[in-house]
Amino acid sequence: MASMEVDSANSNASDPDNPRFSVNVLQLLKSAQMQHGLRHGDYTRYRRYCTARLRRLYKSLKFTHGRGKYTKRAITQSTVSEVRFLHVVLYMAERAWSHAMEKRQLPAGPNARQRIYLIGRLRKAVKWATLFAQLCASKGDSRTSLEAEAYASYMTGNLLFEQDQNWDTALLNFKRARAVYEELGKVGDLENQVLCRERVEELEPSIRYCLHKIGKSDLQASELLHIGEMEGPALDLFKAKLEAIMSEARSQQAVSMTEFHWLGHRFPISNAKTRVAILKARELEKDLQGSADSLPAEKRLSIFDKIFAAYHEARSSIRSDLVSAGNAENVKDDLSGLDKAVSAVLGQRTIERNQLLVKIAKSKLVRRHDEKNEKVTKPEELVRLYDLLLQNIADLSDLVSSGRDKRQEEVVFAEECSLKSIAFRGERCFYLAKSYSLAGKRAEAYVLYCHARSLVEDAIQKFRTENISDPIIEELKTLIEECRANSCIEHATGIIEEVKAPENLSKKISNISLTGAEKKSVKYLLQSLDNYESAVGDSNIKTAPCIEAFPPAFRAIPRNPIVLDLAFNYIDFPSLENRMKKDRKGFISRLWG
Repeated sequence: MASMEVDSANSNASDPDNPRFSVNVLQLLKSAQMQHGLRHGDYTRYRRYCTARLRRLYKSLKFTHGRGKYTKRAITQSTVSEVRFLHVVLYMAERAWSHAMEKRQLPAGPNARQRIYLIGRLRKAVKWATLFAQLCASKGDSRTSLEAEAYASYMTGNLLFEQDQNWDTALLNFKRARAVYEELGKVGDLENQVLCRERVEELEPSIRYCLHKIGKSDLQASELLHIGEMEGPALDLFKAKLEAIMSEARSQQAVSMTEFHWLGHRFPISNAKTRVAILKARELEKDLQGSADSLPAEKRLSIFDKIFAAYHEARSSIRSDLVSAGNAENVKDDLSGLDKAVSAVLGQRTIERNQLLVKIAKSKLVRRHDEKNEKVTKPEELVRLYDLLLQNIADLSDLVSSGRDKRQEEVVFAEECSLKSIAFRGERCFYLAKSYSLAGKRAEAYVLYCHARSLVEDAIQKFRTENISDPIIEELKTLIEECRANSCIEHATGIIEEVKAPENLSKKISNISLTGAEKKSVKYLLQSLDNYESAVGDSNIKTAPCIEAFPPAFRAIPRNPIVLDLAFNYIDFPSLENRMKKDRKGFISRLWG
């Protein structure tokens, strides 16, 4: 617990009747939140931690609420005899706030009843935060009192923000909290200054949104979306509010969206949920295409994930409608066509995402020493990505080619898919040759480079024949030059290795040792006599081979058995007295005997 609590050991010994406590509120809460779920937005885990922390505090303070029957015990100014009582009030506020945010993060959003409960928990958080500020004003030092005031203002702003009312008061509370954190960010150690500045940045979007709601800001919808891309626990409520507004706007726009256009087909959309999902996917696609160069790769991948989620939601709605369509053949045909069109668009976006992954992997392939300590890409990883692309192209081509009546647009699209498949095969073959080259297999690498070059030339020729302009053509032209250069390098390297092979062989044979005892794991030649493998001619072998371990290891050998006569003491032998020779005595001996 010492790592999570930053309390001052001095409790103002100058005034023992009224001690002053110090609590670094922001650092304490930030550490607890990051270590117990909020790093990943898991409010349930953080709420359970707050509950367990309160239970431990109650027991350690002997401040329990009765046994069996609950007995309320209030924390007042006279009760606070040590700093842990302030922790109790603070964690009560955090538990209520995290419970409200847990309801806000529900997948389908809170319904009317859950929203009433959510606002009730936020009111409870404001109540405990206000009590915390009052206790810190009388029992805490000046810095603790300021932080407590900022925390209470922040909680009050969150409540008003969620209620969609009193925007002026919410703005005033957020500004008050920002002012306190700005001043606290100028003093203290470096870690505390960084935390205060981060909290100021997290409060800024809420302030701008409040100004927008009261009409004192010309904030545009695009700027709101840009603000929503920021990260931090203090922004989760703002993001939920923004997502609710965007969903409402999409529902209004979806009323005018009645058809889905794809390759010359027009499919009617009757389900409002399907319309909203498709509209959300199209908005994300516009964001992706509009800022393709400015967005980092990780952000573009996250947008692709959101697009996939939207299209999967649309497909699930369409298939639910198919189940409930019954025997209406016209409706079922329209829904089947719409499902095919949405699946095809989803396949196209999957190919684009995998192409982005290929681009990221290629950028890491040429790095020797990465500054960010990221894993450098191996050619085998690019081969795997191109296998995925070929599978995606095959699935998309099969999906488009299915059906009875084919339009000209579908035929052209299927032809483009086949051409891209040839291009991807050429690039896959190129990186497969690279992997063989790194393994020292020159002949295989040379053949694969030549085959990749022929595939790429065939793809470019077909693109020109079909008059298809695609950005991949320039990439293929560059790939031809690389194939030619690498094939020449592999050819020359192979000839050099063949010329130097006898010399290298003689060196390796001269390096053969008898024992190799200094090595922990050695493969000895006498252990692999039945395997037809070269011990010195393989270029992958880095160490000199060893004949046999010397001196040989101890081993068990047979010896003569030890005989123990255990039955001797248990045998009753016959009497032999009758066979013994008797001594004959004289007359005198008989008398005296």
